[in-house]
Amino acid sequence: MIDLYYWPTPNGKKIAIMLEECDLEYTLVPVNIGLGDQFKPEFLKISPNNRIPAIVDRETGITVFEGGAILVHLAEKSGRFLPQQGADRAEVLQWLFWQAGGLGPMAGQHSHFVNYADDPSPYARDRYFREYGRLLAVMEVRLRDRDYLAGDYSIADIASFPWVMPYKRFGFDLDTFENLRGWFDRIKTRPAVRRGVDVGQDLRQDLASSHKARSVMFEQDAETVLNAAKATEK
Repeated sequence: MIDLYYWPTPNGKKIAIMLEECDLEYTLVPVNIGLGDQFKPEFLKISPNNRIPAIVDRETGITVFEGGAILVHLAEKSGRFLPQQGADRAEVLQWLFWQAGGLGPMAGQHSHFVNYADDPSPYARDRYFREYGRLLAVMEVRLRDRDYLAGDYSIADIASFPWVMPYKRFGFDLDTFENLRGWFDRIKTRPAVRRGVDVGQDLRQDLASSHKARSVMFEQDAETVLNAAKATEK
């Protein structure tokens, strides 16, 4: 049994997809990021970065935060979507880290300035629009001679897919990326992916229109972290 600390964001969806793909039993533990659940002392003990997703593996007692680390843990637990050794394993891991260090953060920043920022910042919008497009092009080139990022379907694809899903909202047309379009269509038709994407749809809220939610999510600083940590000591 896995406890999945979750909110329906791209980073949350990648873990829901993985759990569905591996047919692992899990319990959903909602963490409402618009209300500040991520700063509750009990969650901080599981996720020191105050971010979803995080898991508690009840079978082993292991807790894991950060999406990439969770995907590796689940892949090794299930024996799926990550080769055990050699060049094939390295291939998957490098594309997993590419997503965690590039595609996800850049798409997240682009989303912030498109959907959440109160004051328009043409430079910021253009900066992240261009970078997101550049990263889509990296995938396009990579997929010229393979169906998936690391050859076979893997945690690298599972990690990347939810960050390509909002392409229309981010101002892009996948039809301009023929190979990426094929990859996207192959993945979106997988039954487990469809189930994972649908997890927690009843939790969705319009956080962009709520000043309070935007404040909770985006006005954090060092004091926020230190105060949350103090609460765990009480």
